[in-house]
Amino acid sequence: MSAEATNPGAPIRRRGRPRIDLRRLGRAAVLGPVSRDRLPDALAHVAEAHRAHHPDADLAVLQRAYLLAETSHRGQTRKSGEPYITHPLAVTLILAQLGAETTTLTASLLHDTVEDTEVTLDQVREQFGEEVCYLVDGVTKLEKVDYGAAAEPETFRKMLVATGDDVRVMSIKLADRLHNMRTLGVMRPEKQARIAHVTRDVLIPLAERLGVQALKTELEDLAFAILHPEEYARTSAVIAAAADGPDPLTAIAGNVASVLREAGISSEVLVRPRHFVSVHRVRVKRGELRGSDFGRVLVLVGEDADCYAVLGELHTCFTPVISEFKDFIAAPKFNLYQSLHTAVVGPDGEVAEVLIRTHRMHKVAEAGVIALGNPYAADGTAQPAEPADGESPDAEAPDGERADPTRPGWLSRLLQWQQSAPDPDTFWTSLRADLAQDREITVFCTDGGTLGLPAGASCVDAAYAQHGDAAHTCIGARVNGRLATLSTVLKDGDTVQPLLAEDAVSGPSPDWLDHARTPAARIAITGWLDAHPQAAEAVQPGLPAGREPQSAPPFGPGARRARTASAVVDQPDAAVRLAGCCTPVPPDEVTGFTVRGGAAVTVHRLRCPAVARMEAVGRAQVAVSWGEEQACRVTLVAESFGRPRLLADLTEAIAGADAAVISATVEPPSEQRVRHTYTLRLPDAAGLPALMRAMREVPGVYDVSRAQHPAGAL
Repeated sequence: MSAEATNPGAPIRRRGRPRIDLRRLGRAAVLGPVSRDRLPDALAHVAEAHRAHHPDADLAVLQRAYLLAETSHRGQTRKSGEPYITHPLAVTLILAQLGAETTTLTASLLHDTVEDTEVTLDQVREQFGEEVCYLVDGVTKLEKVDYGAAAEPETFRKMLVATGDDVRVMSIKLADRLHNMRTLGVMRPEKQARIAHVTRDVLIPLAERLGVQALKTELEDLAFAILHPEEYARTSAVIAAAADGPDPLTAIAGNVASVLREAGISSEVLVRPRHFVSVHRVRVKRGELRGSDFGRVLVLVGEDADCYAVLGELHTCFTPVISEFKDFIAAPKFNLYQSLHTAVVGPDGEVAEVLIRTHRMHKVAEAGVIALGNPYAADGTAQPAEPADGESPDAEAPDGERADPTRPGWLSRLLQWQQSAPDPDTFWTSLRADLAQDREITVFCTDGGTLGLPAGASCVDAAYAQHGDAAHTCIGARVNGRLATLSTVLKDGDTVQPLLAEDAVSGPSPDWLDHARTPAARIAITGWLDAHPQAAEAVQPGLPAGREPQSAPPFGPGARRARTASAVVDQPDAAVRLAGCCTPVPPDEVTGFTVRGGAAVTVHRLRCPAVARMEAVGRAQVAVSWGEEQACRVTLVAESFGRPRLLADLTEAIAGADAAVISATVEPPSEQRVRHTYTLRLPDAAGLPALMRAMREVPGVYDVSRAQHPAGAL
């Protein structure tokens, strides 16, 4: 967790969150007093922020955690030159400012000790208890020496599983990534881009889903500055120019405050500036920006009823824009967010967006799950409401999400489907696709239950969400009482009834993948197709005719495998196919199962879940082993900054790995970035990780991934 250095582009500063001088913090960390009768100077900022939210907090445990962290990290420095202890201190300060409780802050101070020092988890458990130990373990990375290229996806899988049991794990990870993004400037440009890509694709959606808007918006701005520097510069110039012009929002906010005072409604009225990415989105959507587009008016009140009273006054005294009204108090978003949204026309014709919420709602809107304090506290002061008599703690709320806000429905579904994705590439691709769904819908089942699904989900997704693998026999559905095809896209509030055939012997067809949006459905469908290759011989699953795939691992579900990867089977005349569900490559331990009446054998890894399923239904295994010929064909995508000789250097790296280039394409540069696609023949599949590492080490290259559906078999 030790990325570095200077801010690539300062985002709009948050009121009440001054940046701390890291050099001064570093000096205090090293030279400040560490006696047991007073706090170290370096911890004073954290203590002050913590006491602002928790006046009675016991700071003694924080002092002990700081002393252990400072001692164990002593002598280590960041790439920027500051003592390493400044990083856990800064991460802890971010969490303290958002209102995290003492246990989270204790774990935050220690979050890198097990990963980067001689401190062990047993020592953390002995000195600080099981909770702190669990949090530290949850954010500790897996070693590359043990996991190789799978280290990053498997680390995120580990963190998400830990988050399922304690959401504070992800709170620490998000704060950790924010400080690393703030200080990323000392890294090479390609390393910055690689980290920013993962931040954009994984961490920002997780921050959004956990409701931690204060972290999400700053992460967005920092990633935007790195990945789209030209757009960032244009947006920055637009904001700077607007700062020198008239400010209609201040005038409108003053009018709103006067109206509410005259109505006797106690409130606080603020102008809330938009962050860089928000301004950019509005500019793309509307073209020319108005003076009121650079922020929104925020009205804070004491009680829920006051929110509606404010709304009534605004719609009475101003001209409302009715199409902009949304009630997220009566129907909260799936990430805990609550507010009334409206827009009104000011005296000069300017349209201002207005957010209305209580102070409590505002705290949750900014800090999300962090604002819950310790949701697992034994005294019940900060934990979710107790379930009703006879109700399971995991009971579904009426909107389809779990009643426990620290384990929302989307997280429960993610944790469920990841169990069916043992392959790291499949998991990583599916995770990014899942998190890209930025809106959810709720559909109703005919048995009275509800399902939470991503917007755009179809009847296929509903069938697998409700019935699991039994949905393989689905033949159609009823939507709102009427017969519908499985491809029908569902809308929020629809009632859906998947129709299953009791005696069906067939299963899903490849084109189901064209309509499946959820990873659970895609993984289940692909698993069945891989176990029944005769159902997908003519078509690549999910790939419409005439379209080339964009990017995903070639060893993922449904991908064609190089026919030159030899398997030796006990049935010499049988055709051999490598299963896409578990992606076997030499030297994996493998087994086989006959298909097509014994005319072919599908090869799986021994630990593949499909093996256990087929054994359970009495399918006999066929002995297989890797033969002498183990060449493979693979398509790789390299993303890089444009520079002279880049193509030559990449080709040289490929040749150095004994790989032959079958075809290569280079897309036109976009914002100084270039995308190369290579189809390669490797003499041995085991050399693929080394080849990808060699390509990533070429100066200017910031990411190398395996492409989906490499063209044709050899």
